[in-house]
Amino acid sequence: MVYSWRVFALNPDTTAETQLVLPNTIAVDGPAGSGKSTVSFAVAQRIGYLFFDTGAFYRAIALLALEQHVDMNNPDEVVALAQRVNLDMTPDLKNDGRQCTILADGRDITPHIHDPEVDAHVSVVAAIPGVRRTLLDVQRAIAQRGQIIMAGRDIGTIVLPDADLKLFIDASLEQRARRRYQQRLDKGEPADLASIREGLQARDTLDSGRAVAPLLRAPDAIYVDTSDLTLEQSVEAVYRLIMEWRPPR
Repeated sequence: MVYSWRVFALNPDTTAETQLVLPNTIAVDGPAGSGKSTVSFAVAQRIGYLFFDTGAFYRAIALLALEQHVDMNNPDEVVALAQRVNLDMTPDLKNDGRQCTILADGRDITPHIHDPEVDAHVSVVAAIPGVRRTLLDVQRAIAQRGQIIMAGRDIGTIVLPDADLKLFIDASLEQRARRRYQQRLDKGEPADLASIREGLQARDTLDSGRAVAPLLRAPDAIYVDTSDLTLEQSVEAVYRLIMEWRPPR
């Protein structure tokens, strides 16, 4: 399925209308700190699409497990939690600049899914095969609503293998660490560049080496290296790729 916009031709000397066809589903993958979420969100706002970072759902399960004292070293308990909770996401319901709103059984848990304790446990949760299988159907159901940019680590390979457009956004480890470091400073949080770098490197190893849904670039995904790009340049590059996309004939 594709989504069509009717827009005025770029030639200012004519008022003839042309039809711009955009991909209905856009899959964006990449390692932690590559900018995939920030860039995807900015582009989604620009074209009027919904942005969905699937990592937020794994964070939601980790948060709920912490709240409910579920043993995250017991996969069966974590899977049971994932199966009984009703997760959903919507655009920003609070108008406070958040990328989206994550609902667990109707409760807004968005402000807490990036708590440090969640950061420490989300990789363990995301590596549990039963959790990934449970959340897969939920993620695909949301994608079927269309006009969506979905970002994660297995979107183009597992979640949306038939996405209209697939992108793989990457950056060097050093650049990703510097970005995370600056983000924390901007929030007034304590930050240590070396520790952040080590954490990202460990996350890369875990994400790429896990047996279930590892971080991989889909064969048909367009590679976008943002190492030497500013945020604005990265957003423009992805926006251009979307505008230049054409449906297969």
